[in-house]
Amino acid sequence: QVQLVESGGGLVQAGGSLRLSCAASGSIFSINSMAWYRQAPGKRRELVAAITSGGSTNYADSVKGRFTISRDNAWNTVYLQMNSLKPEDTDDYYCYADIMTLGGPRVDCWGQGTQVTVSS
Repeated sequence: QVQLVESGGGLVQAGGSLRLSCAASGSIFSINSMAWYRQAPGKRRELVAAITSGGSTNYADSVKGRFTISRDNAWNTVYLQMNSLKPEDTDDYYCYADIMTLGGPRVDCWGQGTQVTVSS
């Protein structure tokens, strides 16, 4: 069994910064890609940023130049540094990891979500 635990969400003024963290734990053999998604009520979950095990990244156009995704493979942790935040970045943010479990299947694992609110 594996799980993702997120932290770092909160309330910030427009132009401010937040850093989200997501740590994977459990019966992990290896982690392939990791990513951050976000979702507003009644809307589809959308990809914000993703990073491969080798460090290659991709970003949604709306966050390029403002957000940075990184990971610490030794600690099975992924981060999302969010700068120059805008009110439209207000959403619930979800961590995702593609995990190969110990002696078991490959699983798609999701965190519980963390709320980010940007006030104008």
